[in-house]
Amino acid sequence: MSKHKNKKEESLFNTAIVQKRNVLNELRKNSMSLQEVRFFCIYLSKINSRDISTRVVRFSLDDFKRIMEFQTLNLTQLRESFVRLLQQVVSVPNENGRGFSSFQLFKRCKLLQDEFDQWYVEIDAHDDALPLMFDFKNKYFTYRLWNALRLKSSNQIRLYEILKQYETIGKREISVAELRDLIGIDPNEYPRWDNFKTKVLDSCQQALAENTDITFTYEKGKSGRGGKWLTIIFHIQKNKKYVDQISLADFIEQTPKIEAEFIDGTDIISQLYKVCNYEFTREEIQSAYQFAKTFIHDKAVKVYFEQTYLKLLEIEKKKKVNNRFRYFLQMIYNDADRQRKEQQDKDKHTGYPPAYDITAYESTSILDEFDDEEG
Repeated sequence: MSKHKNKKEESLFNTAIVQKRNVLNELRKNSMSLQEVRFFCIYLSKINSRDISTRVVRFSLDDFKRIMEFQTLNLTQLRESFVRLLQQVVSVPNENGRGFSSFQLFKRCKLLQDEFDQWYVEIDAHDDALPLMFDFKNKYFTYRLWNALRLKSSNQIRLYEILKQYETIGKREISVAELRDLIGIDPNEYPRWDNFKTKVLDSCQQALAENTDITFTYEKGKSGRGGKWLTIIFHIQKNKKYVDQISLADFIEQTPKIEAEFIDGTDIISQLYKVCNYEFTREEIQSAYQFAKTFIHDKAVKVYFEQTYLKLLEIEKKKKVNNRFRYFLQMIYNDADRQRKEQQDKDKHTGYPPAYDITAYESTSILDEFDDEEG
């Protein structure tokens, strides 16, 4: 996490209590990924449901990446995740009981940089969704966020919330069709009862017993022709065995993080991304870097990328370049091939490879002899 988080932010990370209105919990869920369901839980834990001014929640970019379980991060991937979050729509019955209203949960996602040059993500709830998240006094339930963070599928998190809402009652009867809707299971997914029972009910039963503060058993309620299950009766108990809690901060720390390589304390890929004017994706920069470092020392690679990119811009003034990254990568390949041949020629005369002089490289780049027609 960022070193510049204030005490209020740290407190939110560590207390992590989710307060959720029953009506929000009972809405049919769209097909949300595990990361999106988890993100919504985290969002609810970071707002103060009694203070609407907390509607805008901020995450460091690194925390956001690890919550969403991105192995790498580029602008395209980030935009796609923002779009997915902004596409989450709920439909709420109108107060008069006639019809319903549909709207997004979130209205805006931003990628910003603070005064310490730290990147962060901001997300704001949609105005129409505010009554579902703020200023409610009854008909809601609470749980500690660590319960959701331990679970490994969106089905598990949703069933946990569906049953947690009824924990004080200890029992809930629900139709199979409604349960599938509330969890967000596609009509074509697990069409056979035995698959639904095994993959959803039994799997969730084990997961909740091992990872959350409640356990449950279930039995057939109403049945149809041939003994078909029409409703399920859940019996919900407090999990007396489970005590291993996890805070949001611990969850983020435990989420696997891709180790970055650094130049002068700064991520190499970020530096190369910048000298190429943010034109290519981080994945593209990563692939180019992995090849370039086979023949360019890390201390020279930033200068090399900058010179190569400027050379690309000069070439484009003279002729059309259809795929700029492919051309950029080909330039690197050509440089590597040229340097390999030059070294082979030198080896023939000396009998051993010459010492590599970074200072000499920086003053006389191999790009000086670059042919405009190559690639």
